[in-house]
Formats: sequence, structure tokens, C-alpha cells
Amino acid sequence: MSSSAHDFSGLSALFLNCTLKPSGTLSHTEALIGVSRDIMAANGVATEVLRPVDHVLPPGVYPDMTEHGFERDDWPALCEKVMAADILVLGTPIWLGEESSVCRRVIERLYGESGKLNDKGQYIYYGRVGGCVVTGNEDGIKHCAMTVLYALQHLGYTIPPQADCGWIGEAGPGKSYADEGSGGPQNDFTQRNTTFMTWNLMHMARLLRDAGGIPAHGNQRSEWEAGCRFDHPNPDYR
Repeated sequence: MSSSAHDFSGLSALFLNCTLKPSGTLSHTEALIGVSRDIMAANGVATEVLRPVDHVLPPGVYPDMTEHGFERDDWPALCEKVMAADILVLGTPIWLGEESSVCRRVIERLYGESGKLNDKGQYIYYGRVGGCVVTGNEDGIKHCAMTVLYALQHLGYTIPPQADCGWIGEAGPGKSYADEGSGGPQNDFTQRNTTFMTWNLMHMARLLRDAGGIPAHGNQRSEWEAGCRFDHPNPDYR
């Protein structure tokens, strides 16, 4: 266990490894996810890593795509785990400079829930924390992180400072993070950013949990629709 004086007990984190590879095969993204997961586990955070590619996730932006012509949709069950987690970390490899197609699909399915409200009348993801882990053999860590973290914050996740980490080897074909002799696990920049990201995610999740989430004023869609304008200038009175 960690020697830290901070208490993260009661918090949970879900890592969605958006590799293209099914479980049982080596994922370099999952190897780097493991660094963050181990730090969280050492500090009492309940963690789980899942690969969305193992699940049937039809394309679409509705909570259950079986209601829109698809025979099977595993998203509703996976979404229950997303909603139960204080921290959501999306892990993705880089392909052609972008996050994986699986990662994009997960973001689309997350978006399908975004019209729902919590018990305060806020969007459903308010009070949760998001981060991302990126690996690959080409440039694009910051680009992928920018895309993923923008999507998460737009949906309602809180993004703390330094909420991303990643590793890339030499440009072009070569060793990936978990390959022997890659240098990834020994790279100080990568390990530092992964550690800082992990602690920032835990700190922010603790702050939000202790505060009861984001204060519910000025951000309640239910109140806006009821006519409350939260000090927004009314053009009728200019």
C-alpha cells in the first residue's frame, strides 16, 4: 500500500483499453495503463480494465441500439460500469495519427447517454473525472489526447491538470511499449507523466466526491428549460 497521507478509499476507476486486439493478446496500451492502475490500486482505488473490442458495440448515438435495428448491443451493460466509476480513463493506440476506431466508437456511445440528467438536473457525467493513455509508433500523442479529453469534458467529465500520458517509439515500424528493449518502461518522461496523471485524477475525484460533485447552480438543464436564466442577460430588459 502507498505511504501517502491522502485517502482515496471508496473511489473507483474504469480503464477502457481501446486497443484493436481482443483480450488474451498483448496490448502495449494496456501495459502503460497498468502503471496507472497499479498506483491507483496501491492507494485504495478500486480499478477495472476492459477492452471494448471484446464487446458488440454497434455504431450509433443512442443508449441501446437494439431499439434502432441492431440485433445485439453490449453497450447498456458496459455503460453501467462507466456510470459506477468516479474516474474514466480511455486508452488508445495511435493509427494514422488518430485514436483507434474502437476509441471513437466508445466516445460516440458515451455521447449517446449525454442527454440524460443526474438527480440535480445536471448532465449525467457531471461529478466524474476523465483522463487518457496513448501509445504508438508515430507522432500524435498530444493530438489524440486533445481529441479524447475535449470529448470527455464536453460530455461533462472534469479534466484535471496533466490528464494524459503516452509513449511513442521511433517513427515507423519498430518496438512498441511492452516489447523487450523498447525503452518505454524506462522512459522518465512517460513514467513521470503517467504518475502525475494518475495522482491528479485521484485528487480531483476525491475533491468532487467530498464536495458532492459540481455545484448545481448555473448548469442545470432542467432549470433552464423551466425558465431560470442564472443571471443571463434578458434581451427584453436591455
